[in-house]
Amino acid sequence: MKRYHFLFLISQLVFSLSAFAQSANNVVDEVIWVVGDEAILRSDVEKVRTQMGRVQGNPYCVIPENLAIQKLFIHQAEIDSLEANEDEVNRYVDAQINDWVQTAGSKEKLEEYRGMTLAQIREETYDLVKDNQLMDLVKDHLTENIKVTPAEVRHFFKDMPEDSLPIIPTQVEVELLAEHPRVQQEEIDRVKAELRDYSERITSGESTFNTLARLFSEDRESARQGGEMDYMSKVDLDPAFANVAWSLTDPKKVSKIVESQYGYHIIQLVDRRGDKLKLRHILLKPHVDEKDVDAALLRLDSISMDIRDGKFTFEQAASALSDDKDSRANNGLMFNVVRDEMTGQRIRTSRFKMAELPTEIARVVEGLDVGEMSKPFTMLDKSGKQQCCVVKLKSRIKAHAATITEDFQILSQIVKAKRSEEFLNNWIKEKQRATYVRINPEWVNCEFQYPGWIKD
Repeated sequence: MKRYHFLFLISQLVFSLSAFAQSANNVVDEVIWVVGDEAILRSDVEKVRTQMGRVQGNPYCVIPENLAIQKLFIHQAEIDSLEANEDEVNRYVDAQINDWVQTAGSKEKLEEYRGMTLAQIREETYDLVKDNQLMDLVKDHLTENIKVTPAEVRHFFKDMPEDSLPIIPTQVEVELLAEHPRVQQEEIDRVKAELRDYSERITSGESTFNTLARLFSEDRESARQGGEMDYMSKVDLDPAFANVAWSLTDPKKVSKIVESQYGYHIIQLVDRRGDKLKLRHILLKPHVDEKDVDAALLRLDSISMDIRDGKFTFEQAASALSDDKDSRANNGLMFNVVRDEMTGQRIRTSRFKMAELPTEIARVVEGLDVGEMSKPFTMLDKSGKQQCCVVKLKSRIKAHAATITEDFQILSQIVKAKRSEEFLNNWIKEKQRATYVRINPEWVNCEFQYPGWIKD
């Protein structure tokens, strides 16, 4: 009771100071909620509203409540010593800001639209993303021991009408045989000569690494930042690239030319923070001559004919000849790593929804019968290199209403998600009862998802 009385006095003081500041035209802001020791400001709501765009319902009711719930979870993260993954947060923030810059048309237009510098936008986005990740970590931690039995799953769906059962979309299993066309030595020499020229211009002071990266690097994401990448650990990078990067000690020096799975690079050290480095690089990719692409397609066509003639199987050919390392180890079978929509966990499966396949493969697979091979075609691999491919459709599971016999795993995840949702709803209600909450009277007139914020 003493703690609640103290918090009440503090919140009254905060509200009074906020109102005084507004009346004095010192700041255009106000404290609208207090949750435990944490205040929620009007500006916090506006920040989220800007980030989210349209909100279902009244944003000035929905957003403050969501922020209050978030603060309950973040406080629990402190209790349980849970920490956000900085690398994941930074990667998401970088991707989000790059999307915004492209949508706005330029960095300057984004800054004008938001009324903030890019650094301020990044800091604001970082905080929001980090808080959301902490919230997810706590949810996972709280529900990790929730289990469901086969009997519970059968009981849950036993009396459900067929038109209410979840629809499992069409899924396919695909085998891949890939070959990278040969790159002419003259083209490799040309790329290396260009990189050597860039190094000399940087070392002599004729130009800067940032300028050349913006103009010429074929890693367009980092090129927009003058070649700069965010802080990364050694395991996050291509091994050959990482080995050279971790040998750098002088930020003024430029590395030797290094070949990675993406192409050829020169690297410069920007900063070192513990076991992570901030680097800038310039990437150039050797171009493949059209005649070498045609030659690779012809070889794959010949291999396909041998498979049809029964000289060896598609799986044997993929295991022995494919340049795609991931599928080659599985006799050509492609594997999909997805985040389960119900549990949030990442799982590895051989099944793909059509939208999860690379566009070129999905287009080819659409017209194949089960067991049929495609004609050779070209596409870009995950590193952006051109490759020639033949695929075989191993299986197709057509869209259907889920059944216990065929889709038990999916149905069990649905039941677990339902149990987890019920558990978290009760957890929030318990936290409401145990946490000091005060809401500015002007912000009380709402239909909250959890009415327990307003206490008698």
